[in-house]
Order: sequence, then structure tokens, then C-alpha cells
Amino acid sequence: MSLIDAALDRSRTVIATLVLLLVAGFIAYRDIPKESDPDINIPIIYVSMTHEGISPEDAERLLARPMESELRSIEGIKELSADAYDGGANVILEFDAGFDADSALADVREKVDLVKPDLPKDSDEPSVHEVNLSLFPIIVVTLSGELSERAVLKIARDLKDDITGIPSVLDVKITGDREEVVEIIIDPLLVESYGLEPNTLVSLVTQSNLLVAAGALDTGRGRFSIKVPGLFETAADILDMPLMVDGDAVVKIRDIAVVKRTFKDAKTYARVNGKSALALEISKRTGENIIDTITNVKAIVDASRVEWPENLEVTYSQDRSTNIRRMLSDLQNNVIAAILLVMIVIVAALGVRTGLLVGIAILGSFLTGILVLATAGLTVNIVVLFALILSVGLLVDGAIVVTEYADRRMTEGLKPRDAYVIAAKHMSWPIIASTATTLAAFLPLIFWPGVVGEFMKFLPITLIATLCASLLMALIFIPTVGSYLGSPVNSGNRATKNIVLDNAESIAQASGLIGLYMTVLKTALRYPSLVLSIAVATLFGSWFAYGVYGQGVEFFPEVEPEQAIVQVHARGNLSAREMDALVGSVERQVLNIGRERGELKTVYSASGLINNRNTNAAEDVIGSIRLEFVEWDKRRPAREIYAEIRERVAHLAGIIVEVTQP
Repeated sequence: MSLIDAALDRSRTVIATLVLLLVAGFIAYRDIPKESDPDINIPIIYVSMTHEGISPEDAERLLARPMESELRSIEGIKELSADAYDGGANVILEFDAGFDADSALADVREKVDLVKPDLPKDSDEPSVHEVNLSLFPIIVVTLSGELSERAVLKIARDLKDDITGIPSVLDVKITGDREEVVEIIIDPLLVESYGLEPNTLVSLVTQSNLLVAAGALDTGRGRFSIKVPGLFETAADILDMPLMVDGDAVVKIRDIAVVKRTFKDAKTYARVNGKSALALEISKRTGENIIDTITNVKAIVDASRVEWPENLEVTYSQDRSTNIRRMLSDLQNNVIAAILLVMIVIVAALGVRTGLLVGIAILGSFLTGILVLATAGLTVNIVVLFALILSVGLLVDGAIVVTEYADRRMTEGLKPRDAYVIAAKHMSWPIIASTATTLAAFLPLIFWPGVVGEFMKFLPITLIATLCASLLMALIFIPTVGSYLGSPVNSGNRATKNIVLDNAESIAQASGLIGLYMTVLKTALRYPSLVLSIAVATLFGSWFAYGVYGQGVEFFPEVEPEQAIVQVHARGNLSAREMDALVGSVERQVLNIGRERGELKTVYSASGLINNRNTNAAEDVIGSIRLEFVEWDKRRPAREIYAEIRERVAHLAGIIVEVTQP
């Protein structure tokens, strides 16, 4: 109570604080990092081991089992599993939700280092990976066109260097980037004419391309390093390498062979809208603003396109900023609509001044809650946006109660300041109790266990911050502002007559909605047993009705998807090119649908020797086609598109086509 008196005695300071909160909240809302999903730690770490050509049986015996037996001793593991496949093995560790990711990663790396000596010598270095939502791409930039592979690859690598320079970008990966190699094509007739052996040539080239650490030479008067040039740096170094010396004659590689720059044989193929492509997958740093990051990426791409060939096409896919902008727009529309609707109702019932005060309370609570989230280092994501929209309908009660009671006292002749002091004091405990009961309903959600709890804890945190701000608005800021803006309502106003129904005579004279309510209330009070019986019957009847007619429970509601995945299954000892040909036959049918219907934004296909163990795909999947739809209101329902795809590929022999949505 003394706090309310102190606030009204220092009204200028309180109003200045309110303005500061509004301005700071607006700035925080503008600058707070925005992302689609909450940035949480997925409690999964996996160790990947590769050994080219190893069978699944040998991978289990030589790779998976030694690693699994050592990792089993790590504390905090909920489940440990391993799988072996052709060419390697994975060991997957699942921890309890809320685990210390840094400590767990350090423990896993320590155990992996202990196992390394027991692994086959030809195995690649084991790699430790953390499953982190923030490491997933926020946008994919695809380069395609009628250009040579080398030209597109050079552009992609230069673009990667430019994008990596953005402070908020964590990593840029190029999909489809093949490793460059140098081929030495020898002429067998020339080799034979010089009396050389092919095995000797291979040995000479291998022994020459070495880094020789020659150490240093101490002459007594000085010490200097010795460098023995042994690495091939240019094609001329290879061509000028001597193979045989006979007197003054020297046989070099250029005399018997041709040197050619090329790439390793392709194991996978990628296309966008039917054209060969390279894709740059861009991921952001934790806690950075997705919208600003993607804007900066597109700005760099647009600036670089000036120097690119005209026939090079750039396509953006998996742009997560689009969904975030749409969610932010929905939030703004909901908040504005809520404020307008509440003000309309309050203005109709209590007058313009009261409606203005309630609108200030809504805006102040909302922006103060955003300020608290920004100060706590949280981001705006889909869960936070949902909580903010939900809170708009919960934070108006206190402001309405205080302003309505103050208006009632002003109609009795009190001055605005006295009326708001009495209203804030008399209604403080009811408002505090009402807010506390709402907070008590959401507070246990903070302790929700598991990954889902880590994901959903943003909901109670946001609601608690916003509702606590609404409590301050109702008891401190609104009474202070009302002491300046409030005024006694005209006694002839119908709204005034409706708020002074405090005796039997005035209740009997009430009309309109108030009169209808009074009539229903008097009837209900005349038959209390019947009303109570109806309430109990409704309570248990709703349970019974849901048990009979309920449609069950689902974690996520069924909505129109924005993407779909077409997986192509085939069996047999197929080469990478054969796999690509089969996937291409399905891709052409999908592209025909896109051209005829105009329902597809992009069609991205990947085929070949895909590592299905790392993509959660079945072993017989030879390729996948990712479809990105246009807006849901500009196309047919997704199920009809799925049905047409299945119908058009039904005649293709040797494959099974599966259409799924994420």
C-alpha cells in the first residue's frame, strides 16, 4: 500500500519510468535475436568412424565395439547405441536433457583419443559430432547454370569466403564440392621405348611429392634452416621431374606422359530445377539474429552477382527468415487487434479515457516483457511468440478492474487522484491473487523434463515476465497516469448508469445487455439446485462426450506443409551414374508437374552413393528430391500433389517412390 502512495507522490518519476520502459522495450523488440526454433541442446553426441571399403561385419568388430566399450564408462549416459555399415560405423550417445554439453563433449573426445591406437591404421580420424539446432542451415544458396564445373566451383568458393566473413555466420558448407586431383596419363609405347617400368614411375612420383624436414645447419658463425623442395606446387614441377639420366640425356615426365587437372569421380549428384548445381549451406552462430544474418548473406550474393556470368542462376531455399517474418507479422497483427478490440469494448462500456489507459497497460506490459527476455539473453522464437500472443488476453484484467473501480468512485464525487489511490489499494490484493493463480498454473512448466521441456520452457518464462509486468502496470503506472487523464464521467451517460448498479432500485431499472444479464441471474438464483445440477452434468458430460467423440491426441497439429521429400528406393549393385539416372527419371516427372501447375518453387535432387546412416534414410534409398511448395493458398492441397506424383511415376520399373513430408 505504501508503494502505491509513494508512486502517486512521485508521479513525474513514475511517468518518466513508464516512457523509458516503452522506449527500451521497443528498441529491444527491434534488436532482439529472432529465430524459428528455440536454441536448445539436443542431448545426443555421436562418434563417426570411416574406413574405405570395410564391410559392415568388420566395421562392427574393429571400429564399433572398441569405441563402444570405452565410451560406456562416461557418466550421465542415458542410452548408448552403435551401428556399422559398408565403409564405417557410428556410436551414438544419448544423455539426459539439460546436460552440460561442453563437459560431455570433452569426456567423449578424451575417450575417443584413448581408443585411437586400437583402431585399424588405415582408418580415418574418428570425429565427434554434437547435435545442435543452431548448426542446421538457415538458408541454402544454390548456384546452377550452363557453366563448366570448375567455373561454378571457383565462384562458390569465393562466395564462401565472403559469407564466412559475416560475424554472425558460423559455417558455410559447399554441397557437391569435388576434390581436385592431378592425373598423369602415360603413353605405354613411350614408356617401353625408354626401358622404364610403370611401377617404377609410380614409386618415383610418390617419393618425390614429400615434405622433407632437413633441419638446420650450424656453421659455428651462424645457424640457418635448410629447405629441400620436394612438393609439387604446379603442373610444370611434375612435367619437369626427371625419371632417368643417361649421360647428358634426361628423360622427364613430359617426355612420356600428359598432366591433366581434373576431379575425383563423382559419388553424388545434385541438381536444382533439373540443372546441375552447387549448394552453400549457411548456419549461424548461437543467439544471433536470423533475419539480419540472412539479409547480410543476400546482400553479399547480390553484390557478387555483378561480376558473375549472366547464365549463372542463384536460388535461395530453406529460407527460415520468411517463416519468422510471417510469425512476427501475425504477432503484431494479434497484438494490435487485441488492443483495438479491448479499447472498443472498454470505450463502449466505460468511456474513451478508460480505454486509453487499458491500451497503455497492454502495450506497456508487452514491451516490458520483451525487455526482460532480451535482458535474460533469450531469443524471439515460435514458442515465445505463442506465449506473447497468449499473454495479451491475460494481462488486461488488472487494468480493467482498477480503472472501472476508479470511474465508479469518481461518479460519487471523488477527485481523479483520490479515486485511483482508493482503486489501486482496494483492488491490489484481488489483482495480485488473480495474477498469482495464473502464474501458479504456468510455473510448473519451467520444470518440464526432457527435450520437450527444454523446448517449451520459453512459454512459462515469457508468460511470467509479461504477467508480472502487467501487475506493475495495473497497480503503479495506470493509477499514476489515470490521476492525470482520469475525469468524472458524465452522469447522464448510459455507460455511467451501468457501472453504478449498487442498489435494488437501480438493478431493476437496468436495460440492454445488463438488464438481460440481471434477468437471467434472478432466474438462476430462484432455482439454485437446478443450476448446480446443470453445471455438474456439463462437467461430467464433457468428459463423456470427449471419450466417445474425441479424435485422440497429437503432439503437432496437422497443417499444410511447405516442403515435401520424394525418396527413390532401388535394389542391386548400382553405380552412382545408374542411381542418378533412375532418380532423374522421377525428377523429370516432378518437374513436369511444376511447369504445368506452377505449384513448386524449387526442386532439389540429390542422388548417388548417399551415406544413409547419417541421413536417417533406408539402406535402399538411392536418392531424394526435396520439393518446396508455393504459398498454401495458391496451390492444391499437398495430399493431391502427392497423389499426382505417385500416379505419374507408377510406370517406372525397378524403383519404388515414397512421398513424405517433414
